[in-house]
Amino acid sequence: MIQSRNVVVAQSGGPTPVINNSLRGVVETCRAMPEVFGTVYAGWHGIEGVLKEELLDLSAQPAEEIALLRTTPAAGAIGTCRYKLKAAQQEDFERVIEVFRAHDVGYFFYIGGNDSMDTAHKIALLAQERGLELIATGVPKTIDNDVGDSEFRLIDHTPGYGSVARYWALNVQNADQENVGSCPSDPVLVLQAMGRKIGFIPAAARLADPEREMPLLIIMRESGLTLEELADGVNDVLRERGRALVVISEGFDVGAIGERKDAFGHTMFSSSQMTVERVVVNYLNEVGLAARGSARGNVSGTDQRHNMIYASSVDLEEAYKVGQKAVLIAVEEGSGFMATILRDPGPFYHVRYDKVPLEVVANSERAFPASWIAPSRMDVTDDFVRYARPLIGDDWPAIPLVDGRQRFARLQPIFAEKRLPEYVPQAYR
Repeated sequence: MIQSRNVVVAQSGGPTPVINNSLRGVVETCRAMPEVFGTVYAGWHGIEGVLKEELLDLSAQPAEEIALLRTTPAAGAIGTCRYKLKAAQQEDFERVIEVFRAHDVGYFFYIGGNDSMDTAHKIALLAQERGLELIATGVPKTIDNDVGDSEFRLIDHTPGYGSVARYWALNVQNADQENVGSCPSDPVLVLQAMGRKIGFIPAAARLADPEREMPLLIIMRESGLTLEELADGVNDVLRERGRALVVISEGFDVGAIGERKDAFGHTMFSSSQMTVERVVVNYLNEVGLAARGSARGNVSGTDQRHNMIYASSVDLEEAYKVGQKAVLIAVEEGSGFMATILRDPGPFYHVRYDKVPLEVVANSERAFPASWIAPSRMDVTDDFVRYARPLIGDDWPAIPLVDGRQRFARLQPIFAEKRLPEYVPQAYR
């Protein structure tokens, strides 16, 4: 008889509106296979929780609360982290193996992006070297849609992107109503979108207006425009339409803005001294607009990645199924894979769930296809619209309310008993 082994699932990096539905997919699928999986633990705040031996017992949680993870956004349920296991931090790697061994962990599911897939891959290799039977499987997540390759062969899109794309599609519609009403005094409205290196998020603004009826400009990091060229484009629209909406990537190059970086080395634009939106608004007002009035700005912050109201029903379903698929891969294929979403060819949207080696996806990085950037460099093409439109769905998510407030999952603070000495992660010493 095969002895069941315990499970650790953890999250890393920035959260998404649907990340907990991938978590739910992992937990409920493991619960359905008790002959394979024992206790399911969550690393409290990602790999940091594993290092500190802070393992939240998910098996002890009521089934109702696990089910409510479906419409519980962001990472409040089990936490996330931006702690990276770097090659020089060998003690950290050894500590992870010690914790897994102490708690009879045979399965590790890591929800995250490229860096997380790299971590899962390295831990799987080290476990093998140390004689620990550990199956490590990745679950993709990122609002930026930058996991995988630019040919979309490894993964078509990541869970999380569809919801953020929907957020921008709907918010640009609302912003257009603001702009059309206020344009006699405020003819330009600049909206800053997340996307430090890649333009999938600002590009989604086009989903608000696929027929191009709005005076909408989309400025991605990849656009390669100067501030002067941007201002010329805005003024051209003002002369023609009398008003303009500008959706601009937080990563658009406007020079130094007092950047701050996280543990992964990624720029945290919302923590920097200045914002791209403020630089652009100030510049437009300084050089002058081809219309009476001023440019105004709006910066959407982490609301883009934790707003469940705007979540895509398609994204929710796919996030769950990719979590399920990760568990099936672990059982049927073994260690070293990430669950993936691939789009079938044809005129109708349909996806299938498959696997890709962790090592391959960890060493890949997607770029926004140059062919999807319009010749003006201030818009995206219809090919992008055809790609992204199915991801935002057609329905509002059904979110339970109690006393007029959203009812989120409430996981009880039940943790595994610690069996090892206290440990301080290397990067914090």
